[in-house]
Amino acid sequence: MAKKTQEFVCQTCGAAYGRWQGKCDACGEWNTISEEGAATERILAAGPGRPPRKGKPFPLAPLAGEQKEAPRLPSGNAEFDRVAGGGLVPGSVLLVGGDPGIGKSTLLIQVAAALAGAGHRSIYITGEESVAQVRLRAERLGLTSLPVELAAETSVEDIIATLSQGKLPRLVVIDSIQTMWTDMVEQAPGTVTQVRASAQILIRFAKRAGTAIVLVGHVTKDGQIAGPRVVEHMVDAVLSFEGEGGHHFRILRAVKNRFGPTDEIGVFEMTGGGLSEVANPSALFLSERDLGAPGTAVFAGMEGTRPLLVEIQALVAPTSLGTPRRAVVGWDPNRLAMVLAVLEAHCGVKLGGYDVYLNVAGGLRIQEPAADLAAAAALVSSLAKTPLPTDAVHFGEISLSGAIRPVAHAPARLKEAQKLGFARAVVPDATRGGERDGLTLAPVATLTDLVGRIVPGRPAPRRDAKPATAER
Repeated sequence: MAKKTQEFVCQTCGAAYGRWQGKCDACGEWNTISEEGAATERILAAGPGRPPRKGKPFPLAPLAGEQKEAPRLPSGNAEFDRVAGGGLVPGSVLLVGGDPGIGKSTLLIQVAAALAGAGHRSIYITGEESVAQVRLRAERLGLTSLPVELAAETSVEDIIATLSQGKLPRLVVIDSIQTMWTDMVEQAPGTVTQVRASAQILIRFAKRAGTAIVLVGHVTKDGQIAGPRVVEHMVDAVLSFEGEGGHHFRILRAVKNRFGPTDEIGVFEMTGGGLSEVANPSALFLSERDLGAPGTAVFAGMEGTRPLLVEIQALVAPTSLGTPRRAVVGWDPNRLAMVLAVLEAHCGVKLGGYDVYLNVAGGLRIQEPAADLAAAAALVSSLAKTPLPTDAVHFGEISLSGAIRPVAHAPARLKEAQKLGFARAVVPDATRGGERDGLTLAPVATLTDLVGRIVPGRPAPRRDAKPATAER
């Protein structure tokens, strides 16, 4: 006989408790634990006199063997395919998350329409909008002539029964997984148990039928995909759709991918006709540079296999506060604190009496430490009110000793800079060569060398001397 027990589940991480409590011990969030009804516990033993079912042995395969690359289904959208690893893998399940209004539904209906135009059956199922609303969006995007099949449904059992009829679809978009529900669970849609159970049923259908399924996921206020973390472990790929409301471009980033790299990005531009692919993101990010302004440096970065040039802006201003402000947009605040400490300790650039503001132009988020050199150059340029050369790019990692360490993919960074018309590159000392691909290399061994290039004639600080503020 089944025994029912009361269960309380955290709506953030999915941790279960036997009683209610205010704080979740697993994730540390407050007021996220709610009652989710009864859970069924089955008795493991079948009864007295009946032994438990014996397991069925299965064959084991050797580690060595012929490996075939996973088949790919190009979606017709080059940027989406780049992030997915070359296209959709039949039977795979992707989870796409992003802020409300960022363009998730627009992107996925464009992908579904591109596949439908190539002769593949594509189905778009929405649980948040009506069919008429989806049609209005498709009409605005000019996609009404393509044979995409639409439905407004939230019952997972009905969705599976519909998908199993006729020719199996190649792509199914579920918008969104938080609105789906199954009869197997007696909770409201959006709860941890419903999201987990609905996702499991859809994943099982995708593996059995060979259909690629894309699940749209809501995000929390801190940018994490809402619902239990176990859903991210169940799916094959997790894609994050990012962008700032004040900017006209969007970035699709792979957070997890079982069939491709996890450091690729796709860049899209939001236009009146939908999301258009950006083949050359560097030209987009540098299109509105402030040429000749102090405190701006061009950073040659890498996003996956794609080199990307962005502008780093810094403002150093005298403070009237007891504790100077440190504001960062698009970069790690801890790395800024480290760069400021190295500048003061090894270069004599005293910034304790100044407010420091650092911004990555265009709203892009930089995660690699190779941006240290460009950030330091922008800070010193703003403090000394000396513009940096407009035809120079910077990249390099700063160590705590003040040395400039080399970074990976230097040839790709230099090639992208040369393609966009830059004439020189300030690089770590290990990246030598005089001139490469039409660029003149200016290697720097220490951060003191960089400060000396920006502020000519400034003497190097003595070890026993008190640091002084940088001046022109």
